[in-house]
Amino acid sequence: MNIALPEQVARFRGDLRALAGPAPPAFGVAVSGGPDSLALLLLAAAAFPGQVEAATVDHGLRPEAAGEAAFVGELCAARGIAHATLTGPAIQGNIQAGARALRYHLLGDWTRARGLAFIVTAHHQDDQAETLLMRLQRGAGLAGLAGIRPRAEIDGLKVLRPLLGWRRAELAEIVAGADIVPVEDPGNRDDRFDRARLRRQLAGADWLDAAALARSAAALGEAEEALDWTVEQLIAGRTQDAQGGLTFDATDLPAELRRRVLIRLLALLVPAEPPRGEAVQRLLAALEAGETATLAGVRCEGGQVWRLGPEGARRGA
Repeated sequence: MNIALPEQVARFRGDLRALAGPAPPAFGVAVSGGPDSLALLLLAAAAFPGQVEAATVDHGLRPEAAGEAAFVGELCAARGIAHATLTGPAIQGNIQAGARALRYHLLGDWTRARGLAFIVTAHHQDDQAETLLMRLQRGAGLAGLAGIRPRAEIDGLKVLRPLLGWRRAELAEIVAGADIVPVEDPGNRDDRFDRARLRRQLAGADWLDAAALARSAAALGEAEEALDWTVEQLIAGRTQDAQGGLTFDATDLPAELRRRVLIRLLALLVPAEPPRGEAVQRLLAALEAGETATLAGVRCEGGQVWRLGPEGARRGA
């Protein structure tokens, strides 16, 4: 029974080492039972034998989910891979957003409890292309158009995505080569979900190049990282403590850097839930007009040099 070709295993080993370092410690694999995550499991186990544990999240949204998790558990047991099924509370509100948040929360708890260094997920090149197109349609900015990042930290969990250079079809071939029939998630065909509708449309759009779209997302991601680095340098060089708050010299900065700096400063002062979006844009306009405004309990004085601090502390001063 072929699990993967030797060159595929070597390729995956190189992809993960590029993200995790030359000698990855024990790590986790998120496995739903679909073809993408099963291919990830097979590649990871072949490339790093004895270093892999797997987890399947059962959101309780479908009656088949428990059986699918058991199916993954059986595959893992046959290969000597530790496996856990993770469950949590019922999801409220937006199903997809709630499921994603719960999934990473459960995976984070499991990863820490098992002493694993990080978790890998099966996001691939086609996912990246779909994400870029979805966010273009929604009018996303640079951060959104950067797409799926190879490395991320979500709810305190370190997440690596070594398959972003792999196509969906080649992952399916790996699973078929191992004589495994993967689980099919009906959500992938459910037109209530944006991604399912887009995927159906893209299936007939052979003029779109998923690899080229993924390269564009990667280039945008590098630009986003460069801007993040620039913001950190600006804050380090232009910020000073002042009466329980801070000041920032915004002189001669382009609008986008001022916006990003303001978001970062608010995150320093309101770490639990820093404001974003239109609220930040309104605050930025007030600061640029030399006005004073309050947002999320932070009093902000505008001009060339901004002064930000907790509202109560500023009044006391």
